[in-house]
Amino acid sequence: MKKVSVIIPVYKVEKYVAATIQSVLAQTYENFELLIIDDGSPDKSIEICQQFTDNRIKIIRQENRGVAAARNLGIRHAQGEYLAFLDADDLWVPEKLEKHVEHLNNSPAVGVSFCRSCFIDEAGKPLGIYQITKLKEITPLDLLCRTPIGNGSVPVIRRQVFEDIAFQDNLYGVVENFYFDDDRQLHPSEDVELWLRITMKTKWLTEGIPEALTLYRVNSQGFSAQLVKKLSSWETMLEKARVYVPPTSMAELEKIAMAYQLRHLARRAVTLEAGSTAVEFAQRAVSTHWRILLEEPHRTLITLAAAYFLLLMPRTLYHQIQSVALKIAGASQKRRIQQEESQKNSRGLQVS
Repeated sequence: MKKVSVIIPVYKVEKYVAATIQSVLAQTYENFELLIIDDGSPDKSIEICQQFTDNRIKIIRQENRGVAAARNLGIRHAQGEYLAFLDADDLWVPEKLEKHVEHLNNSPAVGVSFCRSCFIDEAGKPLGIYQITKLKEITPLDLLCRTPIGNGSVPVIRRQVFEDIAFQDNLYGVVENFYFDDDRQLHPSEDVELWLRITMKTKWLTEGIPEALTLYRVNSQGFSAQLVKKLSSWETMLEKARVYVPPTSMAELEKIAMAYQLRHLARRAVTLEAGSTAVEFAQRAVSTHWRILLEEPHRTLITLAAAYFLLLMPRTLYHQIQSVALKIAGASQKRRIQQEESQKNSRGLQVS
């Protein structure tokens, strides 16, 4: 059985980290190490982590340098052939690692295996909606526009992938290998920058499995600043991508990528009930690349409608309409996941 290194950066997550660790310890695939990276957390998060006595857990400390630096430190210490990442406020279903290990074992050309996500609220209650993404034939355009690897808690990656994209730098007084770009201005878009760099600079494929194996927590704290910061970090990411994406391709991708990111931020603002922010981002998305209305009319028009409804409707009426819409969308998404999972299992039976 191949060993998996699970890497959890920890910073000010005392409310959630115990449940996150427990979701790892409950995995049906048991050959793993759990590397908890203390990113200089000032609260009781690490005290909570220390209460777990499982000998697979290791706590590694660094000064506060951000999530990219914490992940890089985890990668340097990892002993597994596969590396899995989990944010300290998200959760995994018990079969998460088992299914990814099976996927990577059976798909030698795949370097990055990811899954879909179920959204949960701050209390851990399922919201009934899912992150539905493209699973195969992932292109740079997909990564920049639709972000199939939807969050930092879904990927499981071969160690060889990191060896293929490693670079050296001296940021903290010693020359070290880096994998995620450790530029604080890039956060929180360092994930997409890494996926794009892997796609552009290596032979490895990125491929998903249909199940929703990650529970992604929607946290409303400080959402306005987070959305603005996300947009700024996206601009930084595009600037960095110009180094390794051919200029002719980048010129075409950049405007499209910005429009799709603005639409994503508008949808995020709707989820967080920030009406004026949602309308602003939705309008900017269309003005940046109006063809988004033709390329994905349903998703774009729904985003515009939701943003304006949120801004203009009485909140009680909006919540009633939202509740019905979420139930319909969630049921449709769940059916799609079940259908694709059934098709996957059928193909597996035919092959065997």
